[in-house]
Amino acid sequence: MIHTFASMFKSKEIRKRIFFTLAMLLIYRIGAAIPVPSVNSTALSGPIADNSILSMMNLLGGGAFEKMSIFALGVSPYITASIIIQLMSMDVIPALTEMTKSGQKGRIELDRITRYFGVVLAFVQSASMVYGFDRQYGILLNSSLATYLFTATVLTAGTMFLVWIGDQISVKGIGNGISIIIFAGIVSNIPAMFAQVFNIEVASAANGAEFTGVLQFMLYVLMYLVIIMAVVIMQLAVRKIPIQYSSAGVSRGQEVTYLPFKINSASVIPVIFAGSIMTAPQIVLSFVNADAYTKVSNFLSLQRPIGLSIYALLTFLFTFFYTDLQIDPDKVAENLGKSGAYIPGIRPGNETRTYLRKVLHRITVLGAVALMVIAILPYLLPMLTTLPSSVSIGGTGIIIVVGVAMETVAQLKGQLTQKQYHGFLNG
Repeated sequence: MIHTFASMFKSKEIRKRIFFTLAMLLIYRIGAAIPVPSVNSTALSGPIADNSILSMMNLLGGGAFEKMSIFALGVSPYITASIIIQLMSMDVIPALTEMTKSGQKGRIELDRITRYFGVVLAFVQSASMVYGFDRQYGILLNSSLATYLFTATVLTAGTMFLVWIGDQISVKGIGNGISIIIFAGIVSNIPAMFAQVFNIEVASAANGAEFTGVLQFMLYVLMYLVIIMAVVIMQLAVRKIPIQYSSAGVSRGQEVTYLPFKINSASVIPVIFAGSIMTAPQIVLSFVNADAYTKVSNFLSLQRPIGLSIYALLTFLFTFFYTDLQIDPDKVAENLGKSGAYIPGIRPGNETRTYLRKVLHRITVLGAVALMVIAILPYLLPMLTTLPSSVSIGGTGIIIVVGVAMETVAQLKGQLTQKQYHGFLNG
């Protein structure tokens, strides 16, 4: 591993990409510390500490949400727009479906539509959020229509600027730009979370309770290590289906080919979906009735068994939903037939489609259960200890951090191998 990283920095182009990515992330972190004008940046500190859903939003925003900075929304509106457009392009809107089948030109057009839709969603989300939070917590210094519109516009501009930074990272840097931004935001919060837990359990412990505090802090650290190991295993777990070719010339003398199905094809998207669904009723009720908002927020709180159960169930169901969007057994079977490939012991056609669908559903059950357990595990600790909810957001964050880190390292290794291959040919 050390040799791999050393080789990466020896390559001038890869080193340039790494430094460019770091420069873009520096801009992101500076912007995350700049509060929106006319906003009380400390008004949300208390509500976020007491509300697990708001804590999750703050996590995904890298702490910018708590400060109501210009990047408070993060890239979540763009992600939501991408998911909606993807859903609409699956035989729902014929025009979008046609774009998905028209190659590179269609993908460019879909990306343009997604960005325009992302701007609309960002403005609607920012306007509703500012209005609702101002009614509940008084976050605006001047509650006027002009202030609402100005704040919403600034937050929308911040989101789209982050999308632009993500695009620049994807083209000139390393990894997927949007994922890298979310990764950087989460990583920036982790040291503060550990410091907060240490202060609560060890530094502020009463006389005679230091040993118990140390044990609880070690339990917290151990939980993180367990989650990291589980996420790594889940990301690497693959169900390999053997593939053979009908043409003897293709298969003769070659190794066995496999069709890989990841145990967790949905990644962290189901967790984000579940959080968004649980947040939506609270945002709507913030416009209608303050008492109803408080009751629903308490009911859906992830520090309560009912709210945590709903969150776990939504995560489980959305895992199946998003996996079906990502992998279509019918298309896989069709592609196998066109390439002259087949699964040993399984007839091509309908029997292959049925077999692939059965295998996909079985491994998705395993992946959904694992994802659900990892997502809710950190929230169980505050129920059993005196830790605040602000430190109980590790599951979601670790899933994202580990997943993005593994994908980025794999991409860097691929680029390094490509450079070495070209160097060998040119040499």
